[in-house]
Amino acid sequence: MTLTSPAFTGDGPIPVTHSHESGDVSPELRWSGVPAACLELLLTCEDPDAPGGTFVHWMLGGIPPERDGLGAGEDRPRIAKGRNDFGDNGYGGPQPPVGDPAHRYVFTLYALRRPSGLTSGFSVDDLRAALKDNVLATATLVGTYAR
Repeated sequence: MTLTSPAFTGDGPIPVTHSHESGDVSPELRWSGVPAACLELLLTCEDPDAPGGTFVHWMLGGIPPERDGLGAGEDRPRIAKGRNDFGDNGYGGPQPPVGDPAHRYVFTLYALRRPSGLTSGFSVDDLRAALKDNVLATATLVGTYAR
């Protein structure tokens, strides 16, 4: 599978419009190559460079496998929104500490062989349990952000 964004290139800077301080508008994402056996897609965005350890910015479950992307700020009612580390359901944009070197934001798309059963408000532990022995393929896209 491949995962891309018209908003930024791989390893390139994420525009400020998608940051936490600018209102948490998720970037547009596009993907291709979803395996035919996929029954559900999951999406995450994590900052592995956060001072306290990996910070979860976004988790979505229940994405239909026939979808080929999400629009900027897209918020579909049928897609389960996980609780990010800001304490909200849905997308929480980049907000590294001021003066830190650019942090990496790793967007990962997972193709699942069976439905996850996740519902809105799910935790990162729920996500990990849903992924266990259930992943057909993955795709990643990394963007950077500094303040």
